[in-house]
Amino acid sequence: MSERRCPKCGTVYADSARFCPRDGNMLVEVQAKPATPRPPPAPPSAGGTAVRTPPQAKPGLDRAASLLGEVLDSRYQVQEKLGEGGMSYVYLAREVSTGHDVAIKVLSPKLATDRSSVERLRREAGLAMRLDHPNVCRILRLGESEDGLIYLVMPFLKGELLSDREVNGGPMSLAAGVDVLRQVCAGLHHAHELQIVHRDLKPENIMLVAEANGRDRAVVMDFGLAKERRADPAIAKLTATGIILGTPEFMSPEQIRGKPLDARSDIYALGIVAFEMFTGKLPFQGRNAQEMMIARLRGQPQKLRQLRADLSEGLESALARALEANPDARYNTALEFADALTASHAGGFLSKIKEKLK
Repeated sequence: MSERRCPKCGTVYADSARFCPRDGNMLVEVQAKPATPRPPPAPPSAGGTAVRTPPQAKPGLDRAASLLGEVLDSRYQVQEKLGEGGMSYVYLAREVSTGHDVAIKVLSPKLATDRSSVERLRREAGLAMRLDHPNVCRILRLGESEDGLIYLVMPFLKGELLSDREVNGGPMSLAAGVDVLRQVCAGLHHAHELQIVHRDLKPENIMLVAEANGRDRAVVMDFGLAKERRADPAIAKLTATGIILGTPEFMSPEQIRGKPLDARSDIYALGIVAFEMFTGKLPFQGRNAQEMMIARLRGQPQKLRQLRADLSEGLESALARALEANPDARYNTALEFADALTASHAGGFLSKIKEKLK
């Protein structure tokens, strides 16, 4: 049995409640504590003083790294560790009540004890729960166990990360790459319509799931879970606070500067992802991270066709616009970017036909 608790005022509600009526905060799930009988008083010692039984040690957050075989919150049978990083541990689990496989992301002890990070996660995960699109990985539940483990439950996707596909398969063809990018655009547009910005789009956050028809379905993951990190000393002076939220290699100029973000920042990040998909390289060069950041602030990307002359001029133009340093010069929506990618594919196909007819 579980309950829901307000993270702000601490009031506990029934499992069916979603928001606290007192302060409007989204409730988080906690496992209801079973009633335990009080132990009988300890017999007095020879000196007449009661001997206190030391309290049992409460399981610590350190067990976040070793949940294999456990049943989390009486709901999820943990079956396999899928991965781990500085932010979280990811497990494959089976929901006891339904038998469905799910992916569970358990926050690391360091993050789970950082109040500001937890509050941001609760706020943004609450927004991300509204997402419902075939090209977006939904967040099904945000929960907190009795011993303080904070976790997210998502559908388990059996596929290949775009980053792994790039390593194993090399640069993509025009047709395959545009197909993936258009799907990512569709997922992003759905989120942007709900005023949700990803802020950490990168190949590691895009899953390619093989469909029965042989096509890969691109799924954008980790909405609202951009990792906050302290910038390297060489980069910190380029930012407003010395703190960056996201992955430096894929951040937009406005994100580097710590300015408010909108859909166009995600479009910029997708432009970098696209450039890397087609060339295996990043569009901004420099001898170190600081120089690469400065190149982005100045708007100096490499030309796509300098690295791959077989790609269409239309694709080069589409990516160049997505990578404009000024957000006002980029596409306003992800669907506009998708339309430009579609046109570049058609243009590239026609160009090849003309070449063959010469």
